[in-house]
Amino acid sequence: MNITHFVVIFVILLSVPGLSGCVNVAPWERGNLAKPQMALDPNPLQSAIQAHVYGSREAAASINSSGGGGGCGCF
Repeated sequence: MNITHFVVIFVILLSVPGLSGCVNVAPWERGNLAKPQMALDPNPLQSAIQAHVYGSREAAASINSSGGGGGCGCF
């Protein structure tokens, strides 16, 4: 057995789990996936408020807060 044979077997073994995840969702199962708790961010308003409070209190430089200032509340 040469190296190409091992490479082919390796690629096949890596692709099998990926191909098994490609399935069609039945119409009666789509309601389960559309539930709010299945979303990546189930409560976007609460997450935005928490990010705003964290940015304001910690003066953390992130996309949700201003870039300048220190912990004293200055800008």
